Amino acid sequence: MLTSLPYFLRLPLALVLLVLNSVLHIVPLMVLALIKVVVPLAAVRKPLSRVMVALAESWIGVNNALFRVFTRIDWQTQGLDGLRRQGNYLVLCNHQSWVDIAVLQKVFNRRIPFLRFFLKQQLIWVPLLGMAWWALDFPFMKRYSAQTLKRHPELQGKDRETTRKACEKFRHLPVSIMNFAEGTRFTPAKHDAQQSPYRHLLRPKAGGVAFVLDAMGKALHAVLDVTIVYPEGPCTMMDLIAGRVRQVRVHVRERLLDPAWVGSYDQDPDFRERIKRWMQTLWQEKDEQMALMQRQDWLHASTLQGAARS
Repeated sequence: MLTSLPYFLRLPLALVLLVLNSVLHIVPLMVLALIKVVVPLAAVRKPLSRVMVALAESWIGVNNALFRVFTRIDWQTQGLDGLRRQGNYLVLCNHQSWVDIAVLQKVFNRRIPFLRFFLKQQLIWVPLLGMAWWALDFPFMKRYSAQTLKRHPELQGKDRETTRKACEKFRHLPVSIMNFAEGTRFTPAKHDAQQSPYRHLLRPKAGGVAFVLDAMGKALHAVLDVTIVYPEGPCTMMDLIAGRVRQVRVHVRERLLDPAWVGSYDQDPDFRERIKRWMQTLWQEKDEQMALMQRQDWLHASTLQGAARS
C-alpha cells in the first residue's frame, strides 16, 4: 500500500500510473479498431471485438488495482450475488458525479458483460478516452435544443434512431447498457429548478429507457437498478485519485423484465404513460433506498429489512 506516502508524492505518482495504464491499453485498442474498420468481415470483426473488450476490462482492472494501492476507500456493496457474465442487462443508476462511472466499473468489471453507455457527441474529443469509447462501439448522441428542433423538425427522433442502431449492434453479443435516467448530474440547483418530487434525485427521463427496451427486445435478461451514495457528500475524479473519498456505498437490485415495458414510446400514448409511471415508481423506491443508505448502519438495517419482507 502506498497510502502512507506524502500527498505531494502520492498524487502525481498515481496520475502518472493511471495515464501510463491508459496509453498501454489504448494503443493496441486503436490498432485493433483500425483492423476492424479495414477488414469488413464478420469472421474477423467478431473475434476482434472480443479481444478489444478483454483489453478494456484489463484496463479497468489495472485502474481498480491502482485505486486499491493509492487509496483507502471503504467499499460497501449489496446485491452483487447471482450476476451473470453472459447475461444482457440494462443498468439504471442515479447520477451525481463522473466518479459514478469509475464506481460502476469497479463494482461490475468481469461480473457482468462490459458496460457501454450513451455519450454526448462532444466527448469523442476527450484525449485518449474519446477514441477508446469510439473503438469499443459506445454510442455517441447528438443533443438538439428545443429551438434547433423547432427550426429543423427533420432532426426530431434522431436520438431514437441512434439508440436503435447502437442496440442493433448489441443484440448478438453479451452486453450491459448503462443509462443515467436523470440525464444530467444531480445538483441542488437543478433539483430546485425541476421542482423534483424526490429528496435525493432529479426527475427520471423515461424516453431513453423505453427506446433501449424496445430496441433490444427479448435480448435483454434483466434490469439492474443501481443506487450509489457517497456518505461524505459529492466528490470529483480528482478527489477519488487523491484519496479524499473515504467510503462508497452501492446497492444493486436485479429486476426481471416485464413485457409491458416494451412498446412504442412515440406512437402509443398508453405505453408512454405506463413506462413513465414505472420509472416514477422505481425512482421513488430509489429515493427511499438512498435515504436508508445515508444511515451509518445501512447494511445492517437493510439486512433486517430484507429479513422482515421474506
